[in-house]
Amino acid sequence: MTFKTSKIYKNISKLAILAAVSVLFMLSFTACGKKSSAEEGKGKINVVCTIFPEYDWVRELIKGNEDKFNVTMLMANGADLHNFQPTAEDILKISECDIFIYVGGESDGWAEDALKEGKNSNRVVINLMDAIGDRKREEELVEGMQGEEEEEGEEEEEEYDEHVWLSLKNAKLIVNVIEEKLSAADPDDKDKYEKNLKDYTAKLDELDAKYSEMVSGASKKTVVFGDRFPFRYLVDDYNIDYFAAFIGCSAETEASFKTVTFLAEKLDELGLTSILTIETSDQSIAKTIVENTKDKNQKILTLDSMQAVTAKEADGGKNYLRIMEENFDTLSEALR
Repeated sequence: MTFKTSKIYKNISKLAILAAVSVLFMLSFTACGKKSSAEEGKGKINVVCTIFPEYDWVRELIKGNEDKFNVTMLMANGADLHNFQPTAEDILKISECDIFIYVGGESDGWAEDALKEGKNSNRVVINLMDAIGDRKREEELVEGMQGEEEEEGEEEEEEYDEHVWLSLKNAKLIVNVIEEKLSAADPDDKDKYEKNLKDYTAKLDELDAKYSEMVSGASKKTVVFGDRFPFRYLVDDYNIDYFAAFIGCSAETEASFKTVTFLAEKLDELGLTSILTIETSDQSIAKTIVENTKDKNQKILTLDSMQAVTAKEADGGKNYLRIMEENFDTLSEALR
């Protein structure tokens, strides 16, 4: 059973995409003195990515051949996937690109409509959720989570957890698909892309093994989140149990007294010395939970879900592997 907050975003996005498409042709006519993304990348392979991890993976795979590509990140200003609204210019970029990469979940359902506006009949589309195949996981309400009681007895269509990038194992599957499409777009340099893939996959494997070793030797096997929880793929990879205030796609900002007390009691019961939040949290819920524990001294730690990374930060050196290394350090502390 799932808590259908992401449906809200989907409905809003449907309206937004219709509005964007309605001015798409106007943009084409009024931008006479302004070059489109295709014109700016004339002679290059245009790749449009919706979110940061996709953008970073593409740049890793095209190393040494950057001059052949024009890579764009739509959510360049750190907009959250769950409430991003595409502009007419975004739709135009998608319509003109050679390769379009998106998550494929409820939150970017607008992309399906955007793709119908495509001018490029040869455009290749990569859907991350399709790329991971049967590793997809449904959103779940765990004990104590906000909305658990409301969903009792309801029959709802299941939704898949779309935060697929927060798994190193998923990342390995996805970069293989991306490399295949890059090589098809530029077969003359296929060997270079394959080498970059091999080198990058080795780094993913190394970090994956590091996570496995750390968790197997950890004294704790459970984490508590005073926040929404987008890390199901990560904890599933290493058999870590979790309790959280909300599901990963939740729009909730206030936790009930019942949820707060349940999570506080879990911290006490499990002897956990820390509680986790995501990078955009104001930590108010986590602080309230800590205040309701016996000792009231749990440390608040942050796991980065990569949902607020900007293109400027990416260009400044922030990358997927570095963030997952930082998450490793945080998780190590949380499981002590």
